[in-house]
Formats: sequence, C-alpha cells, structure tokens
Amino acid sequence: MIIDVHTLVKTYNVFVGEDISEELLSFIEKANYSNKSTLVTNSTVYPLYGKRIEEVLKNRFEVFTYIMPDGEEYKNIYEFIKIIDFLAENNLDRKSPLFALGGGVVGDIAGFAAAAFLRGIPLIHIPTTLLAQADSSIGGKVAVNHKKGKNLIGAFYQPDAVFSGIDFLHTLPDREWKAALAEVVKYGIIQDEGLFKYIEQNTEKILHRDRQTTLYIVKRSILNKTNIVQKDEKEKDVRQILNFGHTLAHALEKIGGYKTYRHGEAVAVGMVFASLLSWKLNICKKQVYERIKNVLRSFSLPVHVPSEFKTNDIYDVMRWDKKVVSDKLRFVLTENIGKVRIATDLELQMIVETINEVKG
Repeated sequence: MIIDVHTLVKTYNVFVGEDISEELLSFIEKANYSNKSTLVTNSTVYPLYGKRIEEVLKNRFEVFTYIMPDGEEYKNIYEFIKIIDFLAENNLDRKSPLFALGGGVVGDIAGFAAAAFLRGIPLIHIPTTLLAQADSSIGGKVAVNHKKGKNLIGAFYQPDAVFSGIDFLHTLPDREWKAALAEVVKYGIIQDEGLFKYIEQNTEKILHRDRQTTLYIVKRSILNKTNIVQKDEKEKDVRQILNFGHTLAHALEKIGGYKTYRHGEAVAVGMVFASLLSWKLNICKKQVYERIKNVLRSFSLPVHVPSEFKTNDIYDVMRWDKKVVSDKLRFVLTENIGKVRIATDLELQMIVETINEVKG
C-alpha cells in the first residue's frame, strides 16, 4: 500500500507492506541523488537489519553507516553533533541522502541532522518499530532533548519517503510492542472511534501480532496522522491534538531519566490523566474515561504515576513543555471517543489534584 502525504513544502509517499526492500530499491534507482549516502541506525537495530539495508543501498550508493547507542538518553545535542561531524568527515553533499533506520529516537535525531547539515539534505525514514511506523516517522517532526525538557531543540523537516515494513516488527521486544500500542490507541481517542472499537474487539490478535491485524492498525494510524498533518503541518492548530496525553508523559519521561518509562508507557499514563481530568471537568462521561483506562490495561500498560514521583516536580517540568504559551499549560481533553478539544487556563489546584488521583 502507498499512502500519499501532501504538505505545503513537499509531497511524499509512505510505503507500507510486509517487506519494503523492492520498493526501497526502486525508489533509490529513480531518485536524483548523488553517489554517496549515509545510513544512521543504532546498536540494537544494526545487527538485525543493518546489513540487509546496506546491501539494498549499495546497488546505488557508496554507503557510510553511523551506529549510535540505543536509548532515549542518547537523543541529545552531543550525539547530534557526532552525526554532523560524521557527515562532514565523509564529505556528504546536498544531494547525499540520509536513511534513518530504527525507531523514534533514530528517526528524530537523524532527521534533525538531515535538516541542519548543509541547511538540509534528503531524508528517508525506514522505521523499525511500531511506534515509529504508526506515528513518529510521519509528519516531519525532528528533534533532540534538552535538560529542561523533551524535544525542545528541533525543526519541522519532511522526508522524501517513508518505508514501513511490518517484518521489522517481528523482532521487537514485547515491552516495546505494548508501549507503542498507546500511540495507536491515541488515534482512536482523538479522531477515529472506529479504530478504537477495532482495538477493543481485537486485543488478543494485536497482542499476538497477527499479520493482517498489524497491517490494519499501522495503516489506519498512518492515515489518521496524515489527515492531521496535511491540515496543519507546523502544529499551529489542529495538529495539537496529536499531543493528547503527552504533556504529562514528557514530564514523567524526564523525571525518570528517560529510563523508567518507554515513551508509549508514559503516554498511556498521560492519557489516563487527561481523560480523568476531562471527566472531572464534566467534558466527558465517566464511561469514556473508563473505556480508555480499560483498553490500556488490556495491553498491560501503566495507568498510574509512580508514588515516588513528587507532584510539584511533575508540574514544574510540565511548565517547560514545548506546548506552553504565555506561561499557560495547554491540555488536550477528550469529549468522547473520537473527539477532543484544546484547553488552557485550567486551575492549578485541579491539575495537581488530578495528578495525585492518578498516582499508584
């Protein structure tokens, strides 16, 4: 399946299938690139798929491979500089494509390097995790973390193409698979009630990575994100709904040193918080909050903030969230499954009380 993404600056294709090697080969043979390319991946993905992708790329390019350490803690400005140094040392030019092979961390930091080097070189995503295929590889957000918060340094930079092969997902650890399902659930909550119902009805097939079910949730997630990105490329309006659950989630990730939680696990807690807050504000019915909490529990995802995390620390980090405007926190709140709204000017007491209620 090929999904077209149309933005103001670029139109590109997302290729979705079992194995994307032939599509990748066809793409690079037709593209107007120079004869050098870079493959950026990490120490976990390279032994699994690095050689295979290198062999495809060598049909067209001289390939320079950069292998970064695995982990969210390495999505920082120092690792970014190392990638820039690598590109410069190997004399990559403005038509030398960068292929990002890995999950969300690789895609974000490699994408930011592609955006910055020589003011922009071609970027191609080859996402190897459910999180990256269903969410982060689409839409052009690239970034690194800062000590004050997550993704505070970055850009909007659209790729030339995305190649999502679900065969990459067979080797994904169970914890990573379940964590990524939180982002899939998110799309059901923010705008796709049909997807949410499908998830509720196919929990076991999803957990066991049934091929057709996996293809369905990946494609449906991509179509949902594409629909939003095409309306609002740079998060000035409707794209903000993609942040449902993320304000609290990013705070939890940072306080945990990016080790306590996987991103999707933190998002799961954040969505429970946001839906509870919505219910307490009479924006949604209790049943909506309970359905969200229950579907996340069905995937063994966390639904509580750790009791040892101090509420004041969480709130302080939330105030550094990149979505804060004029010192006002912005929350995405749910009205119903498939419909959300943006809220500001919430009372501090209500936010603090809800954080405390979500604590385990």
